[in-house]
Amino acid sequence: MTFIGAVHGLVRRIPRGRIVTYGQIAASLGRPRAARAVGWAMKHCPAGVPWHRVVNARGGISRRPNVGSMLTQRLLLEQEGVPVRRGRVSLARHGWREIRHATRAARVRLGQNGKGDPCDSR
Repeated sequence: MTFIGAVHGLVRRIPRGRIVTYGQIAASLGRPRAARAVGWAMKHCPAGVPWHRVVNARGGISRRPNVGSMLTQRLLLEQEGVPVRRGRVSLARHGWREIRHATRAARVRLGQNGKGDPCDSR
C-alpha cells in the first residue's frame, strides 16, 4: 500500500463528528514529519473520503485557493455536530483519540514501519 492510499484509508475510518490533524495522520502512519505530504494526499482524495474531517494543527480549516471548499468544509463539519468558531474547531472536544489504534495495520501494510518517500505512489 502506498502512503497516499494509507492516508485515504485512515481518513475513511474517522467517525462522524470527529476530527484529526494532518500531523496526527502522518505520525500515526509512522512519518511524523510528513504532515505536508498528508495535505497533498488530501488534495487528491477520491470520492467517498471524508476529507472535511482533517484540519490543521490549531484545529483550523486550512486556507486554500478555492475559498468555496473552505466554506464547504465548515458546513460539512457543522452538519456532523462539530461547531466551527472563528474558523477553528476544538481538538480537545472533537478530536478522534482512537487514531493510534486504527493505524497499526496501516503501518504494517506500508512496510518498514512507514519509512520512505511520503509521496511514493508505487
